[in-house]
Amino acid sequence: MITIGVEEEFLLVDPATALPVPLAEEVREIAGLGAIAAEGEIQPELLQAQVEIATPVCEDLAEVGGHLLRLRHAAASAATSADCRAIASGAAPLTELTGVPVTPSPRYRRLRVQGRRLVDEQLVNGMHIHVAVPDREAGVVALNRLRDWIPLLVAMSGNSPLWRGQDTGFASWRTVVFGRWPVSGPPPHFADAADYDRRATALLNAGAIADLGQIYWQIRLSDRYPTVEIRCFDVQLEADEAAMFAGIVRALVVTALRDRGDGGPAVPCRPEMLYAANWHAARHGLEGRLIDAEGRQRPAGDLVSGLLDHITPALDEYGDTSYVTAAIHRLLRTGAPADRQRQALARGGMPCLVELIGLDTAAVE
Repeated sequence: MITIGVEEEFLLVDPATALPVPLAEEVREIAGLGAIAAEGEIQPELLQAQVEIATPVCEDLAEVGGHLLRLRHAAASAATSADCRAIASGAAPLTELTGVPVTPSPRYRRLRVQGRRLVDEQLVNGMHIHVAVPDREAGVVALNRLRDWIPLLVAMSGNSPLWRGQDTGFASWRTVVFGRWPVSGPPPHFADAADYDRRATALLNAGAIADLGQIYWQIRLSDRYPTVEIRCFDVQLEADEAAMFAGIVRALVVTALRDRGDGGPAVPCRPEMLYAANWHAARHGLEGRLIDAEGRQRPAGDLVSGLLDHITPALDEYGDTSYVTAAIHRLLRTGAPADRQRQALARGGMPCLVELIGLDTAAVE
């Protein structure tokens, strides 16, 4: 059994103005008083207007979805008690030029010194999916074989079209903001785990990063858990969409390790093409055409279909096929999250948008 875990970041905003508010500590304290969230399941983030939830280790998608619903409810209810609202948007739709205070931890203070204005503008929220791997060598195999799928996953999960009250024209503005850190974007191809560790250590020794946690590649080996961590996703509007992506990436990892065992070659996409495809995906989402690993523009729907063909044996093995395929078909029918944000804003302005992206305070059955 290859297990999975999900982390989601949420923004805290004023219910009336939709501007970020630095109330993370109050929200975490209130959430900790209830029985619905265990210690460590609601955590601080870089800025005091953000909180993160983290599921336990899960074996199936129903378990993932159940924990996400439970923790989203805990965060939403605590935010309401703290006179703010928790929202699931990859970027803050409205911001003030003065920014939001950094969470007072030594690491985050060092980041503020290093990043300055970049930290002020880090009001972006992602979803990180951890997939267990037998060892670091297997993790590098998975990383090498998953990196070509990053642009499609970015396009499917784009949920950050707005910034400072304006439409950025991007499906995932968060991808652009996060791409400004020194070690970010799609990872390079690695020879093996020793190569990964050697290059990560070189970045640390050069002073390009202050610690290994600042390796912000969209896929990386976790430095805390025996997992490969996929970090390319915007936080999702709905818990079932987040669980869908957990199923997809587990199936990609299972397929990668099986292909390695079968002797299938890993032919890496050229780095310049992968970076270009990633930017293109962040810009356009599922609208129109995307760039595939061979540098060809193809309809987004064809690439989604190809992804399903690629991972269906692994989905079948874990009993995830019906869940993932139904969720993907729903996504293609209703539109990617960025499209839904734009539709809500056009329909009823910022109040309608906040209703769409706000976490539900309804109790979990």
